[in-house]
Amino acid sequence: MRKKGLNSIVKVSVCVLIAMVLLVSASCKQSEEEARPEGPEQKSAKEPEKSVSEPTVKKAEQAVSEVSNTPKWVPIPIELPKPMFVGTPQDTKVVNLEKPLGKPRPPFYAPAGTKNAAFEKPVTSTDELPIIGEIEMITDGDKEAADGSYVELGPFQQQVSIDLEAEYNIYAVLVWHYHKAARVYFDVVVQVANDPDFVTEVTTLFNNDIDNSAGLGVGKDKHYTETAEGRLIAGKGVVARYVRLYSNGNSSNDLNHYIEVEVFGKPAG
Repeated sequence: MRKKGLNSIVKVSVCVLIAMVLLVSASCKQSEEEARPEGPEQKSAKEPEKSVSEPTVKKAEQAVSEVSNTPKWVPIPIELPKPMFVGTPQDTKVVNLEKPLGKPRPPFYAPAGTKNAAFEKPVTSTDELPIIGEIEMITDGDKEAADGSYVELGPFQQQVSIDLEAEYNIYAVLVWHYHKAARVYFDVVVQVANDPDFVTEVTTLFNNDIDNSAGLGVGKDKHYTETAEGRLIAGKGVVARYVRLYSNGNSSNDLNHYIEVEVFGKPAG
């Protein structure tokens, strides 16, 4: 009797063990199938396999290259002189006069590395013997309006020319005629060229000669009142070596004045 009971217990134990082995085996197989990477034929229809064509890859690489090679644009380094009067009085007798901005001029942006290429560069003028000052003072870096800081040229139409001594991509020309008092200068024309005689390859950057009295064409720019900020004229990156500025008297007298001219650019090429 004892032997029969023992045999029954052994049989039950063996069955339980076999069942446990079968369960463990099934569980491992399921885990292996879940862990196995899906092949293309196993992916769901909702998530089709995607491929990027070679032309698309090349376009993306080209776009990244163009962005990385684009120069960084930063405000040009302008140092303003001390203002000699407060506000911007308007001379109502001057036609085509622009309204004052009423706040500081916003920064002007150009490629990083842009600098004043006119500093201490040679200057010539139609008036070789100024009434006050020396022609070289126009690019000496002194922008103050005090006596002894400006050049006074003769009456009527006069011009000054600056040789940058190399070709530059010009982004801005900044000119101070006279800012000790509020004045408006007439027939202001700013041109750049690679020809020292300004016969060929001439580009006009600014012209407020509304009646073509200077013979350089009718200008569409407005007259403006001189301030310590000077007049900033965009150059748009034009390539040139020479810069020429014209004027024809002012709202106070027939004389022409220059305190400083700065030409912001980068060497071309």
